[in-house]
Amino acid sequence: MAAEDRPQITLITPAVLDLETFPDRLAAVLDTVEVACLRLSLASRDTDLLGRAADACRLVAHARDVAVVIDNHLLLAERHGLDGVHLTDGARQVRKARKDLGADAIVGAFCGTSRHEGISAGEAGADYVAFGPIGGADLGDGSLAPFELFEWWSEMIEVPVIAEGGVSEELVARFGPVTDFFAVGEEIWAATDAAQSLKRLVSCLG
Repeated sequence: MAAEDRPQITLITPAVLDLETFPDRLAAVLDTVEVACLRLSLASRDTDLLGRAADACRLVAHARDVAVVIDNHLLLAERHGLDGVHLTDGARQVRKARKDLGADAIVGAFCGTSRHEGISAGEAGADYVAFGPIGGADLGDGSLAPFELFEWWSEMIEVPVIAEGGVSEELVARFGPVTDFFAVGEEIWAATDAAQSLKRLVSCLG
């Protein structure tokens, strides 16, 4: 699949949102670049703030037929009409999320650089597995998800795979043939025009 089809984009929100301005910035990005899924990845633990952010982002995304998932918060996903969850701790909660949210919900799992964790998440019912970072040697403990991991996955495993973390134009060109999605967030939000930043970042995908 990855070798034949153009990779799609998962857009990750900033960790902190200004709800006065972010919905318009989000709309501009979604109107400029085709995005398959929006991932709410917020640092706050304030359920009221998370709920308001979820509602605001859902309205913008769903109006453009873009699915919305949220990091880890199963209850908020259900309560605010989101499409599913992105689990940041590998395969650990995939079965529970699937049971709680149902068969139609999106359940994804970030598995770092671990092929074994990715396989476990897929076997537990994850709709996709994310590996990363693929770039930026200073991220985390310096470990990178290697090209060979994506190459092997795209040949051997049917569960869609996402490449994320330290994404650059060069890495998009290199990993494009072996991944189903690129997850992009902080790479673009610092720019004055996030929409054009994302457009440049993925321009080699056509």
